[in-house]
Amino acid sequence: MALAVTTDAAGRLDALTSWHSDWTGLRVGVLGLGATGFAVADTLAELGSDVLVVAASADEQRAGLIDVIGARLVVADLSTPPSELVEHAPDVIIASPGFHPDHAVLLWASEQAIPVWGDIELAWRLRDKVGEPAEWILVTGTNGKTTTVQLTATMIHAAGKRVAPCGNIGIPVLDAIRDPQGWDVLVVELSSYQLHHLRRSGPGALVPHSAVCLNIADDHIDWHGSFDAYRDAKSTVYANTKVACVYNKADETTQRMVEDAEVSDGARAIGFDLGIPGPSDFGVVEGILCDRAFLEDRRNSAIELTTVPELVAAGLDAPHVVANILAASALARAYGVPADVIHDALADFRLDAHRIATVAVADGIRWVDDSKATNPHAAAASLTAYPSVVWIAGGLLKGVDIDDLVRSHVSRLRGAVVIGVDRSELVAAFARHAPALPVVEVVVDDTGEVMPRAVRLAAEVAGAGDTVLLAPAAASMDQFADYAERGHLFAQAVREFLGGEADDQSASDRPEA
Repeated sequence: MALAVTTDAAGRLDALTSWHSDWTGLRVGVLGLGATGFAVADTLAELGSDVLVVAASADEQRAGLIDVIGARLVVADLSTPPSELVEHAPDVIIASPGFHPDHAVLLWASEQAIPVWGDIELAWRLRDKVGEPAEWILVTGTNGKTTTVQLTATMIHAAGKRVAPCGNIGIPVLDAIRDPQGWDVLVVELSSYQLHHLRRSGPGALVPHSAVCLNIADDHIDWHGSFDAYRDAKSTVYANTKVACVYNKADETTQRMVEDAEVSDGARAIGFDLGIPGPSDFGVVEGILCDRAFLEDRRNSAIELTTVPELVAAGLDAPHVVANILAASALARAYGVPADVIHDALADFRLDAHRIATVAVADGIRWVDDSKATNPHAAAASLTAYPSVVWIAGGLLKGVDIDDLVRSHVSRLRGAVVIGVDRSELVAAFARHAPALPVVEVVVDDTGEVMPRAVRLAAEVAGAGDTVLLAPAAASMDQFADYAERGHLFAQAVREFLGGEADDQSASDRPEA
């Protein structure tokens, strides 16, 4: 028998906009038991809701805690809705980010008119648990999200504010809003998966202080079904913004997103790119990073934030990193952080592990780990930073066309080493656009042998002045646990091959976004 959400049930959900609302007895179905799913279950159980978690698999430690927190768990084949979920008759389903929109359980929920939330909407509704709710600053984009979140949080922290980077960066927002110390600001990294489930209006709609979409390129097409759907999900980041909609002047799509967004009265559009900034923009003038947005006489002057030589000294001078710094500075300045505080914060900032990290330099060859370049757009930014490259690439392409990336960068390639299950598409692209380029494939069954073999093959091609660059342009889960393991094994293989100590900066275990 088909279920239907009654008017009373829908009205109750609309009224749940505070930690102090009455959540008791609310029947909730939680999909997935990763970090997000567990945080959802733990939060709602604390509020007295009737929580049923359904998952295709479950970490033993988290599964063992479900009874302790007062929820229930069903581990089952989710190709159809489990009978336990149907009998639970949930008032709302909260989906973890990994569940595709066409997942069987979500299609069933749609047929039964059961509302589906993400953890971000739930966290927004509950944001007032600890005193005055924090302001939310939202960051999305195909690439550069984590770096920009970390930069923004670092700048705001340097101004003496209590700030938490959270969301897709690895810390569930629900954990942040429940922290007993409370926060002034949450800098929230949002993946397209999380944005897909966000509403733009009505109860539960976010009202961020400021927001940025850093860039848009083909990615996660297999999840969203089309580029248009992916772009539309990303554009949700600007909805209802109060102060600043920061966009990339070098990416027209992000500008159109801002132009089309329904924002709060008084919100400003703030552009950034590597060129000379106009009024209300951030940019670069003769090696000086400038703010021409947050000053009174912005039509005739600018505020210096830092200089390119200073960024070189800090290892932050790659063009895409400079763009991230400008975006983060715009968000921080929108919140009121002084320019001199931003300058000093940048002096001590270091990039995350597996993001254009130099592992070693030996015999004139630089070995660079950019395992976090999990799509073509990120790989293109990394390739552009080096004049002569032996490129280690490949993995799970996620339905993205690799042809343009290869065609655009063959002039800087000395050779290519292709790894991963989707090798044939890369090899074919090299054959079309660089038939004379040395291209070799790594064909091994043992994950532990992938990087040692790739490193040896790259060394056979590389010479003094070259960079051996791991920038896969693909996800890692075909052969590795995540991009962090892929980068760690690359650094380890380089160290063993060179017979010395490589600078292995692999202290990251965050999932790909």
